[in-house]
Amino acid sequence: MGMVEASKSGAARVAPDEASQAWLDGLRSEGPRHDQCVRELHALLLRTARREVHRRRAWLGGASGPELDDVAHQAAGDAVLAVMNNLDTYRGLSRFTTWAYRFVINHVSVKTRQHLWSGRRVMFDDADWDRLPDRVIISPHSHTEQRAQLDALRKAVGRELTARQREVFVAVALNEVPIDVVAARLDSNRGAIYKLLFDARTKLRASLLDAGYPIEETTTRP
Repeated sequence: MGMVEASKSGAARVAPDEASQAWLDGLRSEGPRHDQCVRELHALLLRTARREVHRRRAWLGGASGPELDDVAHQAAGDAVLAVMNNLDTYRGLSRFTTWAYRFVINHVSVKTRQHLWSGRRVMFDDADWDRLPDRVIISPHSHTEQRAQLDALRKAVGRELTARQREVFVAVALNEVPIDVVAARLDSNRGAIYKLLFDARTKLRASLLDAGYPIEETTTRP
């Protein structure tokens, strides 16, 4: 690795090694050189995606070879776009390929979750309230107090949340639908869903605190 320097954001940057710089130059170029570099990057990430999908095949139940390969192709394609959109964030602290692998592994995770939910109904309205105490830290002194707290939460969800916030909260917090699946079904993105969920929880905590039921929520599984 070369000399360390600071970027405009203050984050440390290292002069890339020769191979990494070649990737950067090729992806930032135009014409045939650019196109060839993108094809090589896609092929590289596709190999990684296939290995990662194969490693996770047990999670995908009865998915067949063609289905698994389709998941890998989708993940590799999305990863290439993500790499291209984030070239300026590469700081040279690792090899370029190592940095790029992180994108494809993340997209494999997203695509496998979406594949698992592809044939399942995403429940936005059917709230399974009796399961909520398993995911919210509630320490009542009695079953009666627990039910009272749960009733207060149910009322707060109906009274305090917007329709969109209620959809997201019910799907993610109550029915354990992955955030990226909710984002896809609502034609949104993870950042927007996280914001809706954060705002919903903020409103609910304030409402329950006013009702005498302070709660501390566990972190939602992404």
